[in-house]
Amino acid sequence: MNRSAKTDNPYRVLVVDDHARARESVADVLRCAGYEVAMCASASEALARLAERPVDVVVTDLQMPGMDGLEFICEIERRRLGVQVLMITAHASVASAVDAMRHGAFDYLEKPFDALALERSVSQACERRRLIPQPTSTEQKSAATRQSPRMIGSSRAIEELRTRTAQVAATDETVLICGESGTGKELVAQTVHALSRRVGGPLVSLNCPVLSTQLTESELFGHKRGAFTGAEADRTGRFELAHGGSILLDEVTEIDLSLQAKLLRVLQERSFERVGSSETVSVDVRVLATTNRELPTEIAAGRFREDLYFRLAVVPLTVPPLRERGEDVLELADHFLENASFRLGRGPFEIAATARELLLAYEWPGNVRELQNIITRACVLNTGAPIRSDELRPWFAADRI
Repeated sequence: MNRSAKTDNPYRVLVVDDHARARESVADVLRCAGYEVAMCASASEALARLAERPVDVVVTDLQMPGMDGLEFICEIERRRLGVQVLMITAHASVASAVDAMRHGAFDYLEKPFDALALERSVSQACERRRLIPQPTSTEQKSAATRQSPRMIGSSRAIEELRTRTAQVAATDETVLICGESGTGKELVAQTVHALSRRVGGPLVSLNCPVLSTQLTESELFGHKRGAFTGAEADRTGRFELAHGGSILLDEVTEIDLSLQAKLLRVLQERSFERVGSSETVSVDVRVLATTNRELPTEIAAGRFREDLYFRLAVVPLTVPPLRERGEDVLELADHFLENASFRLGRGPFEIAATARELLLAYEWPGNVRELQNIITRACVLNTGAPIRSDELRPWFAADRI
């Protein structure tokens, strides 16, 4: 690129990609456009850097080992960092684009990217960052960080869950959160942490199904350099990162049996050894776990240890499916409409009366996540008129209406 770097751009950009050449290519383009650019090779490294020095825009890859781009965006959203996020990926799809936008991504570009399109998108993200009010003091930032997540709904089922969650949060006990996929188990875990005495500490999560056994062990407990092929540097595990706070093991039943014994020991003793090390590490951490499976069935089939189940289920919470929550569907839909209007910078969006009737009649096999995706999709494609039932119906499972 022959352009000389500009020097009058006040914005800071963080590029996150595990592939060095791709990371440096994006950084070069943005430096030539005059941005102050930093780089990180993983999402966990980026979160640590963001805690030390805020940036205006994060440019992240989707497919990364450990915490992927979508998990990274979710964590940025949870921590309310106020940063604009641009996702660049070679694995573009409507589903991942919708997920990225649903969790706050400003834009979504596919590799190989066009340099001008990248510059334009980052410039627009910086402008949006400038227009959105940011906390101006340590106290305001602390208040924003500590604000409890919202459980939307007025049904008896969700009110009972709120009450039980508040009771559980006040203790320091291990919590097992059960429920179908898409019901909002992670939100309940976030609420438990936000209402607990550990709110000043981190909430570190691990999506258990996405990793191999070796990588899961490394992500949980860390490793020493040379512990296995590809372990080129020491790595701090999620348990250690969660010291003083909470760790969320999302879909814990997906952890391989060979690791379940080691996890049981950590729950009992709050200590472990990094992979490739004999040094014992002790941590002060509260364990939260989620599952969408029937644990007695998994135990009977030999896929899950009974003793680990009893350690995890000290205080169980069950998240009700959306079909049992009545008109919470409409409250949630209105909430997602408002969020989409803010993220897309247009609207407000409306749902026609017939479409609202359809939302109530549908059984929602994908629960709250399915509702959120459909509302987001409808808003992305909306041309200004109220969203109609015939627009939504093709996205529903025909046998669930």
